[in-house]
Amino acid sequence: MYDAIVFFDLDGTLFDDQKNVLPSSIAAIKEMTKNNILSVISTGRNVFEVQYVLDETGLDTIVSANGSYVQYQGKKLHQEVIPEDVLDEFTDYANQQGDPVGYFNNRGFRLNQANEATKENFKLLRLDAKVDPDFYHHEQINFMNVFNEDKEEQYQERFKGVLSLVRNNPRALDTMNAGVSKRTGIQILLEAAHLENIHTYAFGDQLNDLQMFEMVDTPIAMANGHKLAKEKAAYVTTSNMDDGIVNGLRHFNLIK
Repeated sequence: MYDAIVFFDLDGTLFDDQKNVLPSSIAAIKEMTKNNILSVISTGRNVFEVQYVLDETGLDTIVSANGSYVQYQGKKLHQEVIPEDVLDEFTDYANQQGDPVGYFNNRGFRLNQANEATKENFKLLRLDAKVDPDFYHHEQINFMNVFNEDKEEQYQERFKGVLSLVRNNPRALDTMNAGVSKRTGIQILLEAAHLENIHTYAFGDQLNDLQMFEMVDTPIAMANGHKLAKEKAAYVTTSNMDDGIVNGLRHFNLIK
């Protein structure tokens, strides 16, 4: 039984602005591991995108793709699958809007088309974005990005009850099966791995962290985070560039 569980968002939280984990944060995570505290990555990204983070921190538990794929102790615990007919309908609608779609699973991703927004996005994420409109016909898909800057309400209304869409960056909407979020992913992890009744903490900064904050006992927001994330937090730590992880963990006596 663990003494505590700490969930870490990545972008804007565990990551610095160059998408690296600060050495001090890595040392803190390793200290918690030695002290019987479970650290879990909880991210909108997919496993293949952040395997290097798991490797350098020594972690093997992750709630990825906003709860669409959950891994515990290096093994798949849960995977959402978006039905192919929904993928067809969503793709047709996005094409009508002129919005590229990215199709993801834990192993990789493809785009149905590319534009300047996709090029900028995946350059920042250091990913090689290949175009293959048929990718989702021969791969199980648990997560999508649809690239636009101002169509949240339009897509949410069109696919209400079928898909959940949330803006995690200015260029794209994260898209999951209806009801799926970091909250549901965390709930699945805690129940399936029999980790209930352990005090939970979470570090986050953006809108897709709000439901995670509602799920844990102690939500912690980064100083660089969204206003709503800071309002929901039990504590606001320093920024992701100013040892926010270490300072937050020390505040709650999780590390020395």
